[in-house]
Amino acid sequence: MSRNEALHFINAAHFLDHFFLLIFPTAALAIAPAWDKSYGEVLLLGSPIYFMFALGTLPAGWLGDRIDHMALIAVFFLGCGGSCLSVGVSQGPLAMTVGLGALGLFAAIYHPVGGAHITQIGFRTGRALAVNGVFGNMGLAAAAVVTGVLAETLGWRAAFLVPGSLSVLLGLLLIWRNRYQKRTARECKDADFPASVPQDRSTQVRIFAVICVSALFGGLIFNAVTVSLPKFLDERLIGAGGNLAWIGAYTGSVFAVAAFAQLPVGELLDRIGARPILTALLCLQALSLMLLARATGGAALVLIMALVTFIFAEIPVTSWLVGHYLAPSIRSRIMAVEYVLSLGIGSAAVPLIALLQGKGFGFGWLYPGLAVAAVMVLVAASFLPKHRALLKRHANTATDRRN
Repeated sequence: MSRNEALHFINAAHFLDHFFLLIFPTAALAIAPAWDKSYGEVLLLGSPIYFMFALGTLPAGWLGDRIDHMALIAVFFLGCGGSCLSVGVSQGPLAMTVGLGALGLFAAIYHPVGGAHITQIGFRTGRALAVNGVFGNMGLAAAAVVTGVLAETLGWRAAFLVPGSLSVLLGLLLIWRNRYQKRTARECKDADFPASVPQDRSTQVRIFAVICVSALFGGLIFNAVTVSLPKFLDERLIGAGGNLAWIGAYTGSVFAVAAFAQLPVGELLDRIGARPILTALLCLQALSLMLLARATGGAALVLIMALVTFIFAEIPVTSWLVGHYLAPSIRSRIMAVEYVLSLGIGSAAVPLIALLQGKGFGFGWLYPGLAVAAVMVLVAASFLPKHRALLKRHANTATDRRN
């Protein structure tokens, strides 16, 4: 298998990874009346997805250091596809909860394995991370649209059965194509890796602390906004309420517009560094969240589109920080810790939304609370070093080596 072909499978896996995680929030709108339950009751059934997604990250990273990456990506395709099929044929809450938990567990394979593989195929800058990130974002967008259309036309079960079948087919195709695995492994071994700038221990500890704060509060913001988006649009957009196809189309449009926000950020990171970009994005996030607490109609659509754009644009920043400030010997462990923190706190988003919905507080309380979380990350971002100082140190180091 060539490097480009492997990258195609990796990008497809990132697309489906985010697609699978966002099927249920939209499908829950159709499952609730079908099972004669409230939206909050059904939404709670999805908690195992995010819990198992977080729980499976460290084991997946451990396996990624010991087993062929593409073999694990094939397991990802087959496991996620089979789990989706089991959810699609479930006849009660228990079977659905088990299937959703399995889906989250297999979905956990992608980030520590797929992300590690990208660093081994010769790309040097944040551009590769940004392009791969776009596939993940488009998976979010497609999930809302496809789920809404399938649930509205064929029923909620089809929303799981159709993508599940596609994933199983991709897994079988990858197993067939991976017969050249040994040759690809030799090619990857000789790939060029991005050079890191030497940093003192105190700077690395400071960067690690910023990454942890960003993972905690940023993970909560990301999951809470993406999971609640279909319900937000259902409540706030005049004329959209109750029509799953329209809700899915609106949600998909928001994700599609925001999906490409990482591309300019990937270019800017290597030019001006993370500090000014992260600061600007977090200020805009906090402002948008406060305004969204009471926005309705067209204003709500514009503001939520802007908010999701700012959230998506932030995604490659922490990976860039890891690659440019931290020693290569600890990067895998740092990224594993980052994912666990982000996904762990993100798993609290579903019960939090369900609790607020059940108590009648809704988005008027949820979004201002998330604005406070954005401010917490903003404070942490102020401790990041300036990029010009980094470049100067890098230049001095290169000069000393030549001398």
